Parts: sequence; C-alpha cells; structure tokens
Amino acid sequence: MNYWYLLAAIPVFGLLVFVHELGHFLTAKWAGIRVEEFGLGLPPRIVGIRRRPGGGWELIWFNGGTQPGQPAATQTADDLWTPGAPGSGTTAGEREGSSMAVAPPSSTIYSLNLLPIGGFVRMPGENGEMYDEYGRYDPQSFASKSAGKRLIVLVAGVAMNFLLAILLFSIAYSVGEPVIPPVIAKVAPGSPAAAVGLRPGDTFLSVNGQPVQQFSDVQNIVQQAIAQAHGQATVPVHVVIRHAGDSQPVALTINVRVNPPPGQGPMGIERGNEVRYVTYPLWQAPLKGIAQTFSVTGQFISSIVQMVTGAVKPEIAGPVGIVQMTGEVAQTVPTIGWWPILTLTGILSLNLAIINILPFPALDGGRVLLIFIELLRGGKRLRPEREGLINLVGMAILLMLIVVVTISDVVNWGAR
Repeated sequence: MNYWYLLAAIPVFGLLVFVHELGHFLTAKWAGIRVEEFGLGLPPRIVGIRRRPGGGWELIWFNGGTQPGQPAATQTADDLWTPGAPGSGTTAGEREGSSMAVAPPSSTIYSLNLLPIGGFVRMPGENGEMYDEYGRYDPQSFASKSAGKRLIVLVAGVAMNFLLAILLFSIAYSVGEPVIPPVIAKVAPGSPAAAVGLRPGDTFLSVNGQPVQQFSDVQNIVQQAIAQAHGQATVPVHVVIRHAGDSQPVALTINVRVNPPPGQGPMGIERGNEVRYVTYPLWQAPLKGIAQTFSVTGQFISSIVQMVTGAVKPEIAGPVGIVQMTGEVAQTVPTIGWWPILTLTGILSLNLAIINILPFPALDGGRVLLIFIELLRGGKRLRPEREGLINLVGMAILLMLIVVVTISDVVNWGAR
C-alpha cells in the first residue's frame, strides 16, 4: 500500500466533522444561543480567528487572546449587557456584583485544534447552567432555551450527516457505479454448476425469479436462499442463463451446496475481472442516494442490535482503523474512479450520525435523553452539577474506549 493515500483521511474526516458541527452551529444561531467556539479537532487549540467588536478579525494562537468568559480588550455597546434588561429574568442589584458588567465576547472563535478525532460547538449552559459565573441569568445560554429548541440544536448534527450521506451517494450514482457483470469466468470441475452444464462466458439473467445486473446480485440471492435452509446439505436455486454464443435463455435448477469445499462458492463458479460503469441521470441519482442511505442505515442498526444481543462478535474500528480503510479505498480511485471513496465517506457519515444519536452520556443522543427525562418530569430539570457529572463520566468512558480500540487497530494494522 502507498502510505501517501492515508492522507485522504484528512479531508474525509474534516468534511464529516465540519458538516456535523455546522448543523449544531446554524441551529444554535437560529435559536439565539451564543456560540463561544466552533472547533475542528479537539483541544488544545492550534489557531483560531474571531471577529473584533470594532471590525476586522483577531488571530488567536494556541490558547492566547481574549477567552470567552473574560472581559474583552475592546467593547462596543453590543458587548455590554445589564442585568435587568428585557428578558434577562433578574433586575439590577438583585444579585451580588450585578450593577453593571461586561458580557463574554459575542463573536465566535473559529478554531483548528490539535487532536484530529472530532470537533465541537461550545455554547454556554450545555450542562444545564442558566446563570453565568456571577449568578446572573444568561438569556443566550443553551439551557435558557425551550426544550423544543434544545432538541433541534442537538439533532441538527445527526440530520446534517444524513443529508451529507444522501448527497454523496447521489453524486456517486451520477458519476458511475462500477459493477462486475453476472458473467461466469470459471467453473470448478464436479461442482453444482458443472453438473447442470454451466460454462465460462455464460451470463445470469435471473436467480430465483429476481433479475440480476451484476455478479454480486447472484451471490446475495444465493446466500439468502442458503440462510433459509435448515439442516439441508443442498438448496435448489432456479436460474435463467444465456449460454455464451446463444441468443435464447435457458432455465435451470442448481442444487447449491450449503457447505462448499474450501476455495469454492456454493455453485462452484468464479466471476471475471471485467468492470462496467452504470451511471444514472440527475433526476434518478438522488432517488438512488436516498434508497442507499436508508439501506445502509438499516444495516447499521441491525448490526448494533446483533452486537448488543451477542448474536455476532463486536467489530469496531477506531480512528486508526478508519484511516487505514480510507487509505486503501483512496488508492483505488485512479483505477476504479470516485465511486469507492464517495460511498465510503457516505457510509462513515451515517456511522457518525448513528453513533452520535445513541442514548449515551456526552453524545448528542445522551443529551436528547436528558431532555426527554425533563419533559417526563413535567419540565423539572436535573441539577447542572448532576448533568455535568453524567456527561463527564460518559466522556471519560468514550475516551477510554477510543484508546482501547486504537491500540487494537495499531496491533492489527494491515490485517483487515
């Protein structure tokens, strides 16, 4: 493998994280929530920019510059807020030190951070705090908004990843799907295929009544038939084929083997290496993209359920494993085209969306669960300290899991 192709993981990861966090960012702005920082990667910060109150942009290296929560070096009237202002929920003098104060800078820091394993949109009140460090009500905090608005902000990242997957799959179908036609390249002697007279060059037209357009269709239908067999050594599969050199199709029944010899498939045939490209018009590609998105989503959910119930062995790839996978796929672009990298990025986008919506603390789904608990309690919220502790524990568990999976990926590098 050419290791330069591993660099393809940078734009792939960057796109997925940017789109996810952009969903949180745009809906937070729509909801009137102050976004303190929009970061790609996890801290420590490498560099950031922020619009100055008086105009222009401020460059922030590392953790330097004026930080959110500290008085800005230069303020305008928009940067000052007074307790007791309309909608603030408190009056001047009600709280100690609340006669007049400077709010945190309203401009968002757009940052690039050191650890390339995610991103974040930092908003005040994410752990339920509705008051600032001086005990004043913050009407621009996440916690001050209604449950409906908070839910929209939380699920926006997941929704954006689903939309990105649809877009990527649609582009992939429009540029061309590489398919291997359902043509036999080799027939093993003594195999079920040889027994019914199949020969190299024969083309499958249908299998068990289902039309086939590529060799993988034949394999999938045969595997479905075998999965439904209970204690049988062979399974009858009805095919319609066209022999090489003949114009008329022929219907045959092949008794495929449930447990074929090593190196042979159930029929005892091999596919060729010819690759054809099937493109779809612009009006049809989005429909294919939507269908593919729902299909992959269903497969992901089914796999998660099977892993949780113990039906299948858990197989999890961490950042290192995904980098390796992305590099291997990117290496095929010069020979196969853009289909593999576009579809892989779409699959990873759905993976990110589904993982984030799981009801686990520190993930978007965990925060959504806390809002639903709040609604079930008649609007009574958990204490900010308790909510913060729940998310902190969840984040610690996630980080430990990432470390364990990363070590496994490094140990098994090249074995995939």
